[in-house]
Amino acid sequence: MPAIRNVAIIAHVDHGKTTLVDSLLRQTKTALGKEQVGTDLIMDSNDLEKERGITIFSKNASVIWNDTKINIIDTPGHADFGGEVERVLKMADGCLLLIDAKEGPMPQTRFVLRKALAMKLKVIVVVNKIDKPDARVNEVLNRTFDLFIELGADDETADFPIIYAAAKLGKAGLEPNLAAMTDITPVFEAILKHIKEPSCDPAKPLQLLITTITADNFKGRIATGRITNGTLQAGQNVMHINRAGVQKQYRITSLMTFTGLNRIEIETASAGDIVAIAGIGDVNIGETIADINNPIALPVLNIEEPTVKMTFSVNDSPFAGKEGQFTTSRQIRERLYKELETDMALRVEDSGTDWIVSGRGELHLAILIERMRREGYELQVSRPQVIVKEIDGKKLVPYDQVFIEVPEAYSGAVIQKLGSRHGEMQNMTMDNGIVYLEFIIPTRGLFGYRTEFLTDTRGLGIVNTQFNSYMADPGDWKERDQGSLVAHETGQSNMYGLRNVQDRGVLFFGPGVDVYKGQVVGQNTRQGDLAINICKEKQLSNMRSKGDGSDVHFKTPRTMDLDAALEYIGDDELVEVTPKNVRIRKVTLDRAQQKRDAMGI
Repeated sequence: MPAIRNVAIIAHVDHGKTTLVDSLLRQTKTALGKEQVGTDLIMDSNDLEKERGITIFSKNASVIWNDTKINIIDTPGHADFGGEVERVLKMADGCLLLIDAKEGPMPQTRFVLRKALAMKLKVIVVVNKIDKPDARVNEVLNRTFDLFIELGADDETADFPIIYAAAKLGKAGLEPNLAAMTDITPVFEAILKHIKEPSCDPAKPLQLLITTITADNFKGRIATGRITNGTLQAGQNVMHINRAGVQKQYRITSLMTFTGLNRIEIETASAGDIVAIAGIGDVNIGETIADINNPIALPVLNIEEPTVKMTFSVNDSPFAGKEGQFTTSRQIRERLYKELETDMALRVEDSGTDWIVSGRGELHLAILIERMRREGYELQVSRPQVIVKEIDGKKLVPYDQVFIEVPEAYSGAVIQKLGSRHGEMQNMTMDNGIVYLEFIIPTRGLFGYRTEFLTDTRGLGIVNTQFNSYMADPGDWKERDQGSLVAHETGQSNMYGLRNVQDRGVLFFGPGVDVYKGQVVGQNTRQGDLAINICKEKQLSNMRSKGDGSDVHFKTPRTMDLDAALEYIGDDELVEVTPKNVRIRKVTLDRAQQKRDAMGI
């Protein structure tokens, strides 16, 4: 068996983590599938990841370097996917911490690094993108050191090895001199030098901790994890120990390991290696596969609790069933419970036709909805709500830590808005005209803020959040200042009708769109909802007036994608999600019935 190193790559979104993994794969001339040849980002295989430019799902790859097998674990960079991060770090013995040579350590770097330090992983700092003209290597290193100290790193951990890299060019070195670099070899050498072999014993009874579950049409449920102790063979009888401690005997039907990005069948695997197994139908994340004669369970993985919840339900709008492939409660329920098998940070409560789905943040739940939509599901979801906890007889709500970078000219508006949402400023620094702000704010105070933030900062601001703690609710929450423009009748939007009502507020779409009575078609300029007729057509006659033929300007409508719709809606509104459209609607479509409900009649 070759020597083994298990390495996680952790970084903030868009700091070049996935690009570095690609360089490592290409440097070792790892065999890639035909579909990967010529692609830029091999590891970002999911459509959502390519569109958003972030890593959502952890992935495994491996390369052979100087007779040493290096298992590479690509981790999510966003705090909302903390469940993924926590699991996959269990498989690693060390990590590459990737830092952008211009931006330095960022909020999500802090989030994942805290997890790595808590697990006592050896950290190698890779300062990436030194080929950029505005790189600030020394300043970035100083800030990285400060971050280690702030997170409580001991002297040995804070004295971290440093590699400088331009991952896009496939180059790295021990000095920040691009001209002296030839290839990515120094990264491999640092891994072999600083990261120890797994501290596992092949002679002990088998122990394998499951950290990822995937589905296969031919092999069924495939469980991936690292062998902590012992050896494993294809066809071997093993003991499955679930979360409740119940033991059940199974036979391994397939044993696989990773070569490049592919899973390949093997006959035997030893302690320290990352493997994938098939044959255990009811295995779940965090459970142990143990020796049949001496079954010893490993500690079950603890994942951070969810803080935000939404109600998912079957679509019951007038357009229900027209655009989706999977529309019934049975199909939606099956899909949500299937997601629970692979997403440890998700919770689902079944209440008949509705499901209360809880996650780590708005983005976490929005990604799930978007994935379901692309798979052909049709459903409707409610406004996000925070999860209230009762601790020592007091009702407490989640608070987030918010990190903001914004040009100095727009910082005043940001501070004012967050202050009005019960945010408390913890820190404020300025560097080269950019203001860095840090707030503690109730999670509820952030609902609907991202769109305002982009408007206030002219799209130049960056905002990141992570869970802080549970504290008392400050109360005195202001509801949305403006009401909605609601369609008066079912039909197709018409340019004549749209022009007549465009001064009443901001419309969400243009002409030629099918709408139904009770659908939200825009935002009112005033408080309260307003029923409008956007399907109204001009009455034709054979008389021509003086103004006919002149162009009446039609304002560009605001595009409401899924994220914008979830931020916008109020408690009396829902987002209807289908594979083709995202619509906002009133819970009660009939306006007269709304008034009766409000009066309690």
